[in-house]
Amino acid sequence: MHFDDRLATVLRHRAASARAAKTQFRQLLDLLGERPQAGDPALKAAAYLRLIALAEMIPTPERAAIVGENGWRFRNPELVRWFGEAHPSIAGAALYRAQLTGEEWAELIPRLPIRARGFLRHRRDLPDGAVRVLDRLGVSDRALPQPIAAQPVQPAGDIPAEAVGFDDVEPLVLPQSQEEATPASDVEPDPPIAEPEQPTPIPTPAEPSARPEPVAAPSAPRAAAEPSGRSDGIRALVERIETFRKARSPQPRDGDAPTLPLAGLEDTQPRRQLDAFSFGTNSEGRIDWAEPEIAPMVVGLDLSQRRDGDAASDDFAAAFANRQPVHELAIALRGADAIEGDWIVDAAPRFTRGDGRFYGYVGRFRRAVAPVDDRAQRSADRLRQLLHELRTPVNAMQGYAEVIQQQVFGPTPHEYRALAASIAGDSARILAGFDELDRLARLETGALDLESGESDFAAIARAQIGQLQTVLGPRVARFDARLTDMPARLALAQNEAEMLGWRVLATLAGATGAGENVALSLDLDGEQVALRAQLPSKLVQADNIFASEVRAGGGTLSSGIFGAGFSLRLARAEARAAGGELARAGDSLVLTLPLLTVSDALPSPAGAPDRAAG
Repeated sequence: MHFDDRLATVLRHRAASARAAKTQFRQLLDLLGERPQAGDPALKAAAYLRLIALAEMIPTPERAAIVGENGWRFRNPELVRWFGEAHPSIAGAALYRAQLTGEEWAELIPRLPIRARGFLRHRRDLPDGAVRVLDRLGVSDRALPQPIAAQPVQPAGDIPAEAVGFDDVEPLVLPQSQEEATPASDVEPDPPIAEPEQPTPIPTPAEPSARPEPVAAPSAPRAAAEPSGRSDGIRALVERIETFRKARSPQPRDGDAPTLPLAGLEDTQPRRQLDAFSFGTNSEGRIDWAEPEIAPMVVGLDLSQRRDGDAASDDFAAAFANRQPVHELAIALRGADAIEGDWIVDAAPRFTRGDGRFYGYVGRFRRAVAPVDDRAQRSADRLRQLLHELRTPVNAMQGYAEVIQQQVFGPTPHEYRALAASIAGDSARILAGFDELDRLARLETGALDLESGESDFAAIARAQIGQLQTVLGPRVARFDARLTDMPARLALAQNEAEMLGWRVLATLAGATGAGENVALSLDLDGEQVALRAQLPSKLVQADNIFASEVRAGGGTLSSGIFGAGFSLRLARAEARAAGGELARAGDSLVLTLPLLTVSDALPSPAGAPDRAAG
């Protein structure tokens, strides 16, 4: 059996000098550059940390030169992504050297920084899958296309100056004479060349049937007439510019006459409405990248500048100064018609992996569709995210406590089992509190609907009051209940109605003091049922009984870990979700719920036609 311990062998040595650091840097690149294989993840992480440490000993130009060497294999996508976040010269050398498959490029390119993706546009050996991903992300080559290769021509020195007839030259056309085809005067011409000149026929105004068409001068005679290579370079540049312009402009229809060079500049085409675009800024807060169609209008815009009378710019400037993320910030853009107006921006700061250097923001603008933000919805979302993060450690504590209490892994002293049982109970109460917070946030924002069904609220209240009387008896307290004998059917599931009723009645019972009697009544009022209860003395003194500061005090009955005020607020949210209301009326608490409407019509007899059908 063979073990590959080359990486561990390299890491055991310390680079004491600059030369040793460069040698070890090359060795680590050679080992990490191979395709990912099974191995110790901790060893690979230590190798990347060693690369970071060696980077402090090797200057950036020398590291870029080492990365660009051809003596090591570079087929590891993880290493390519790591180098993509390094210095631009190092990232460019690494992305030029990387040799990955099409699937690896397609998975890696969207995860690269926007600046690093631009280095790939100069590569012509990328797989088709990588090219498609670059096109979809808007990364393309900014260089002009190469002109069409011209046909080889004769040297200008071999053509006598007197052989060209400049008097016969017509506008836009350089007719080729037979003398031009003669290489030298001492060479005997062939019989076809000895014939009279046959200039290229040109339509004239005397020919009404012929429509004048532009005829471009051939490139070969022009090249022959140029005396120096400097003119060739200028002509090649002009041809590349013309090719690039024609490629971007719409193709004219057959038979269209040519336009003047500056014609059509005043005819502006309407731009389509932009709903969103991505952008990136430099370390000074100035936009240095945007999507191609929007880039000319926003590149150079300074987002970190504070503007007078614009609170949104102050917010973004403050976040930029503190290197903080920006989430759903309203900002107004001024400039071209396509970007004029109010926008919502989401952006996050970017830092280099090696030295943690800040190098700008990356984010996205989108059109503002509403004048104000739903702050309640955002607060509820943040609360639910926080609860999701808190549930994980609490669940872990509860699980470990139950393992100890149940002696899953062996005998445990009773004292530790008692402590574990207490921890498990506390964890369960904390999780119950988290569930109540999540339920309140979803109910108040309309993200949760109560389960529909059918239940008798009068029967539920009668049973729950009987249970609570046994708890209040030892305290010489009681509910003086006066309940209707008629059923109070609700359009709620049985468990939803029981939870709502218990939340209200248990909270009132928990706040009831010793020797205190609480008057309570349940009546049918038209199309709704009303539960009216007298507030205990502990709740009467509170200005807002739905505030979280209201506490009912300890006892056998608990209103929850957040107190009586929170429980009543949650009950109010549940009542409103059911179409009712929970409100304070003087010294009383009134719960109203809509009754389930039923049809009074009797069913049709068997075999009789349906009444609705006539």
